[in-house]
Amino acid sequence: MPSVAVIDYGMGNLHSVAKALEHVGARQVEVTSDAERILAADRVVLPGVGAIRDCVSELRQLGLDSVVRQAATEKPLLGICVGMQMLLERSEENGGVDGLGLFPGQVRFFGDELREASGERLKVPHMGWNQVTQSIDHPLWHRIEQNARFYFVHSYYAEPGRQTAGRCHYGVDFAAAVAADNVFATQFHPEKSHTNGLQLLQNFLVWDGRW
Repeated sequence: MPSVAVIDYGMGNLHSVAKALEHVGARQVEVTSDAERILAADRVVLPGVGAIRDCVSELRQLGLDSVVRQAATEKPLLGICVGMQMLLERSEENGGVDGLGLFPGQVRFFGDELREASGERLKVPHMGWNQVTQSIDHPLWHRIEQNARFYFVHSYYAEPGRQTAGRCHYGVDFAAAVAADNVFATQFHPEKSHTNGLQLLQNFLVWDGRW
């Protein structure tokens, strides 16, 4: 099984992601901020929780934004939660924050008055289990049923675009996963999503970046 670098920029559930990867068979998992070690790994994971402004700021301050861009051209890369949102062009969180621009699209606030079409008021953040509809046939969906449930915690969402790999609904339709070339990213937390999440991580370990 491959080696995996989990990018450490001071934000995210780094060790829970690492433990989940080890659980599904990763040969070597290293939580690191060292550019050389990240780029030497077979696969790279970009996690993230909290405010996107802080995540992007820390990533850039450490010079890891360029490392993410390089890794995205060379090997399988998995973004998780804010790690996914940072891959898009821009988020309206914190008054507006530019992302890394690997994917087209914007990140929007659910709003303080989020409601379903029925009028039911919804709590923000969107927290808990929800169904994900797979939009494309991708290796990371292998052995995961259509409309499987995953665990979410977020107040901002990515608008679905042409590179959406999975969709979810919570008052609005949003991108639960995006994919392009050898990059796959999820709004949900696979490391907290039990069987389905562990299957996705296992799929990531054997994925060669092609589909």
